[in-house]
Amino acid sequence: MPLATTRRAGLVDQVIEQLRDAVTQGEWPIGQRIPTEPELAGQLGVGRNTVREAVRALAHTGLLEVRQGDGTYVRATSEVSGAIRRLCGSELREVLQVRRILEVEGARLAARSRTEEEVTELRSLLERRNLELRERHWEDFARLDAEFHFAVVQSGHNTLLTEMYRGLTEVITASVAATSNVTPGGEYLPEIGHEGLAEAIADGDADRAASEACGFLDELLARVERDES
Repeated sequence: MPLATTRRAGLVDQVIEQLRDAVTQGEWPIGQRIPTEPELAGQLGVGRNTVREAVRALAHTGLLEVRQGDGTYVRATSEVSGAIRRLCGSELREVLQVRRILEVEGARLAARSRTEEEVTELRSLLERRNLELRERHWEDFARLDAEFHFAVVQSGHNTLLTEMYRGLTEVITASVAATSNVTPGGEYLPEIGHEGLAEAIADGDADRAASEACGFLDELLARVERDES
């Protein structure tokens, strides 16, 4: 997405909006250094102070990270995710607790509202996830596992819950990677499957779906708490 010259009124807000769009639409992926302050000022047709203020605002929300002497980097694809990253840091336990709050009700709603097409998609994602797990492709496994959980929440057809969950995509994927069935020492842990969750949703059993979602997240939390002790 090429940056456009801004209008005179509300320059800072306009620059914030354009920089936010460049991040959320994937123009600048996570971990990439964005153009320098003079380059952005030239592209946008504004002063460097305006760019500096806009970058500072987005850094405050967690979307960008300013590294003194190095540049400014993309830290998250949404301000909600950026805020969670900033507040939680490496607190995996807190991320899992938030996931439990959202995913248990998301599973319950999915069992009540899912379509047949959504059930088919859930099963397809689960099959692909399991394949990557068997092949020990951990990055692809984490991505597909997170996509499966998002698809569950989305199947509940609650727009606000779906958008809240979408905003946590990066930390959810990171939590999947951090709790995958391989330890830093190379020890393989028992795999936590999601077939029961998918089938409960397919059967329209809301209580069983909620119990399945709560069960695997409680198990992950127990693992984390054991590691902390």
